[in-house]
Amino acid sequence: MAEKLCNHLTAIEEIKTAEGRVCEECVKIGGRWLHLRTCQECGVTLCCDSSPNRHATAHFHETGHPVVASAEPGEQWLWCYEDEQFAEY
Repeated sequence: MAEKLCNHLTAIEEIKTAEGRVCEECVKIGGRWLHLRTCQECGVTLCCDSSPNRHATAHFHETGHPVVASAEPGEQWLWCYEDEQFAEY
């Protein structure tokens, strides 16, 4: 039986996509990133937890914005930090 999606994921009506192919915070500090995630509340694109600076998770902790979408080409999924749930779209 499939797990019911959390309210944060079901509230997403339109997927925000990355404006560019960079982590905005890594660019500011001269850092590097592996994969990118786009915040579904404010649209900022930041690096994933496999990247040295983990800016997407830090953004969640700082702002409380719970849902990110993969900003990687060919990937269509969402992750809710608060409820630790994954959903494809």
